[in-house]
Amino acid sequence: MEGHIHDLTPIAVVMMVALASGVILMKLRQPAIVGYIFAGILLGPTGLGLIATTDNVSILAELGVIMLLFLIGMELSLRGFKSVYKVAVATAGLQMVFSLIVFGLLGLFLDWSLAKILVFTFALTLSSTAVAIKILEETGDLRTQVGRTTVGVLIAQDLAVIPMLLLITAMGVTSTGFDYTVIIKLMMAIGFLVWLVWFLSRRERIKLPFFDAISDRPDILPLAGLAICFTLATLSGVSGLSTAYGAFVAGLIIGNSNARAGMHAATSPIQSILLMVFFLSIGLLIDLNFLFDNLLLVVSILLIVTLGKTIVNIAILHFLGEPWDRAFQTGVVLGQVGEFSFILVATALAAGIIQESGYRLMITVIALSLMISPIWLSIARRLHDQAAGGFTDLRYLIRSLVPGLANPQPVDGPEQAQAEALNQNEDQDAYPGQDDK
Repeated sequence: MEGHIHDLTPIAVVMMVALASGVILMKLRQPAIVGYIFAGILLGPTGLGLIATTDNVSILAELGVIMLLFLIGMELSLRGFKSVYKVAVATAGLQMVFSLIVFGLLGLFLDWSLAKILVFTFALTLSSTAVAIKILEETGDLRTQVGRTTVGVLIAQDLAVIPMLLLITAMGVTSTGFDYTVIIKLMMAIGFLVWLVWFLSRRERIKLPFFDAISDRPDILPLAGLAICFTLATLSGVSGLSTAYGAFVAGLIIGNSNARAGMHAATSPIQSILLMVFFLSIGLLIDLNFLFDNLLLVVSILLIVTLGKTIVNIAILHFLGEPWDRAFQTGVVLGQVGEFSFILVATALAAGIIQESGYRLMITVIALSLMISPIWLSIARRLHDQAAGGFTDLRYLIRSLVPGLANPQPVDGPEQAQAEALNQNEDQDAYPGQDDK
C-alpha cells in the first residue's frame, strides 16, 4: 500500500503546484494555461527535479490533446463565423502563404525537406485561442468588430489544424517510404470536414435523438459526451486518420446541436482537468539546460516570430480593408504562437520529420510565446485606449503610442458606435467558457 501511495506523490505535487500557479495567473488576469506551463517547467527534470519523468502524466496528456480538439470543436460557433468568414479565411490563408514563402526560402538555404518546411510553417502561423480570447475580454473588445474579426480568424485557424495534422502524418518518414494512399484518406477527410462545416452552418441546430432522454440526468451527461468523443476518435484512428480528427468532428457536431449547453456544462470539469495536464506536460518537456545553452538563439527566434507575426497580421488585415485601428488591435492580439502548435511539432517528431533538437527548440519558443502573453496584453490595452480616442493613420498611431512625440487630441470615434450597433446582432453563444481552454 505504501508503494502505491508513493507512486501517486509526484502527481499530487504536480497538481497542487499547477493549481497554485493557475490561481496566481488568474489573479493577475492572465490565462491559467500560462501558470500550468510554468508549473511544469518549475517541477520538471531540469527545474527543481521533483518530477524526474513524464511517464506518470503522458497518458493523461494524450487524453488532454483529444479533449482539447473536442472542446474547440464544441465551442466553434459556425453561424457567428458566417458574418466574418471572408475576411477570416482570407487572413488565415494569406498568413499561411506568407509563412510558407519565408520558411520555404529559409529551408532552401538550410537544405530542409518539404515536410520540415511545412511543419515550421503550420506551427508558427497558428495563434493561441485561449490567450487571444483572454486579451479580448480584458480590453472589452470580445463583442465588438475587433473581437468578431479576431475570433473569426481563430476559427479559420482551428479548422485548418485538422488538415495540418493529417498532412504532417501523411508526410512522415517511414521504413517503407511515402504511402500515397494516405493522400486519398487526407482528401476524403478534408472533404468531409468542409461538407460538415457547410452543413452545420446553413441550418438551425441539429437535434440529437438521445439527448431529450438524458438532458435532465447530470450523472449520465458527462459519460455520454465522453463516449461520443472517444468513440469517434477511436473510429478515426482505426481508419488510419488522426484520433484528434474524430474528436474534433464529435465536438463540432455536439457544438452545433441541441445538446451543446448541456454537454458543455457536464463535461467542463473533466475537460479542465485534462487540459491542465496537457499544458502542464508541455512545461515538463521544457529543458532549461537547453534554454540557457541556446538563450540567444531562442530569444532571437521568439522576438522575430512574435514581432513578425504581428506586423504581417496588421499588414494583411489592412490590405483586406480593415482600418488601421482595428488592424493594429487584431494583429497584436494574434501575435503569439498557438497551443495547437505543440500538437503539430509532437506529431512531426513522431513522424520522423524533425529531430529531437529541433523539437526542443520549437517547444521552447512556443511555450515562451504563450508565457510572455502579459506583455502583449499590455500592448493590446494601450492600443485599445488609443483607438478609443481615435486615430486616422499609422503615423498618428505611432506618435500617440510614443510619449513626447505628440499630444494627440481625442476625436469622435465612429468605430465605437459602429461596434455597438453591430453588437446587437452578435451570436451570444460564440466561444463560451474560453477561460477553461
